[in-house]
Amino acid sequence: MSERTAEPQTVLLRRGEVHSPADPFATAMVVERGQVAWVGSEGAADAFADGVDEVVDLDGALVTPAFTDAHVHTTSTGLALTGLDLSAAPSLAAALDLVRAFAAARPRDQVLLGHGWDASRWPEGRPPRRDELDEAAGGRPLYLSRIDVHSAAVTTALLERAPGVRSAPGFADGPDGGPLTRDAHHAVRAAAFAAVTPARRAEAQRAALAHAASLGIGSVHECGGPEISSEDDFTDLLRLAAEEPGPRVVGYWAERDVDKARELGALGAAGDLFVDGALGSHTACLHASYTDAGHTGTAYLDAADVADHVTVCTEAGLQAGFHAIGDAAVTAVVEGVRAAAEKVGLARIRAARHRVEHVEMLTPETIAAFAELGLTASVQPAFDALWGGEEGMYAQRLGVERARTLNPFAALLRAGVPLAFGSDSPVTPLDPWGTVRAAAFHRTPEHRVSARAAFTAHTRGGWRAIGRDDAGVLVPGAPADYAVWRTDELVVQAPDDRVARWSTDPRSGTPGLPDLTPGGELPVCLRTVVGGRTVFLRPSE
Repeated sequence: MSERTAEPQTVLLRRGEVHSPADPFATAMVVERGQVAWVGSEGAADAFADGVDEVVDLDGALVTPAFTDAHVHTTSTGLALTGLDLSAAPSLAAALDLVRAFAAARPRDQVLLGHGWDASRWPEGRPPRRDELDEAAGGRPLYLSRIDVHSAAVTTALLERAPGVRSAPGFADGPDGGPLTRDAHHAVRAAAFAAVTPARRAEAQRAALAHAASLGIGSVHECGGPEISSEDDFTDLLRLAAEEPGPRVVGYWAERDVDKARELGALGAAGDLFVDGALGSHTACLHASYTDAGHTGTAYLDAADVADHVTVCTEAGLQAGFHAIGDAAVTAVVEGVRAAAEKVGLARIRAARHRVEHVEMLTPETIAAFAELGLTASVQPAFDALWGGEEGMYAQRLGVERARTLNPFAALLRAGVPLAFGSDSPVTPLDPWGTVRAAAFHRTPEHRVSARAAFTAHTRGGWRAIGRDDAGVLVPGAPADYAVWRTDELVVQAPDDRVARWSTDPRSGTPGLPDLTPGGELPVCLRTVVGGRTVFLRPSE
């Protein structure tokens, strides 16, 4: 019997701080048969001590619900963890040096994979040319996805593995050989990932899930699809997660084929079903032109396509969902979902909990529509931390004024739009507490939310996004998915100030959270438990 299927033990955790709405002053918790059985005070914990299999002395540690990362590309995350990661490269020259070193250390017959370059942050201000990559890789096939994964720089040798790519939309020819987008990008990505063996893929998936567990992440939403990964990648991941200890994996398959999604074991025909591309690659679809380019991006689906898909998914009992970033793409989603509601009924649309990924460019009108239609906004606060601000990529692409409107988390919450937080890893790293901090300290102050609201969106919000209202919180009867943290003193935000003022007054009756003020240390995960089974335990220091 595997560890995943073995019966979990009955455990008493005591002498800590338990983050639970059932008891804001709880210091102990009992877990039985994979569920939370009790939370309460240390004095009452003695009654359970003789009837459990294990007693865990928390020694003052904090216990919280495990995080849910609501948007992950697991295999790509693992390949970035175990392969060539250019996200920290400070310049184009440094990135090319990393490519040379990586190529020199790999077998000559291996297709080279890398990720994370961002020319908007380099002093050279441009992506690598194809001839530069040909030299750095020694003439070998090389695929380097941009940080947003919506374009890629490649070598000539990789182009030779993708027949027809030179005539595909999005192919950049000529002496500079710029990054590929659209269909050309999908073709070279498929060619590159086709060279990944099943063994290497499983190694990457295990690495990604182990890393997630080490960060207190108990669940991930895998966003797969025919233009992103492959059917084998998707089903192998779901099988691995079901058979081996680790975070839960909920799968979304981005194809307009509900039968295929159901056949593959997906919760929905959703996730990265592209309505448009990404801002960094100039492929997000806008109402008005990019400030630094004379066009409005790329539309892959229109409102009629959205309406058809949402209608079919609703009638089939599956979630629908879309990737939409630009304001024109978000408008298309809203118009399409509203048209579907007119056909099948608003109540059925709301009950289905359809979701939209990223939704960076929203207006008051589209926010109100999200609330009306019951759409979940699956968003990534780290995008603002990475690209926001008056000199960030958003401002380069859109101008400062338009950039200030992006990622309006506070307005979404005020309107009653359900939020689920994620990373879009490997676009931004798995980093749950960093994600909560990014939302609480948004670069645009009016978009900030309380740390408590951000924490809820990154725990309970992910469960609600898959239709589970009974999880993501430590109360009796909930799944025993939790993490134990070493952290400093807990604080409670004052109700009249979302970020700047803090209170440690116990009369608030609100469970405390770590102080996430920028510059401070984030909590360190000591243990992660999923369904009552320990899937990560930090070695004693």
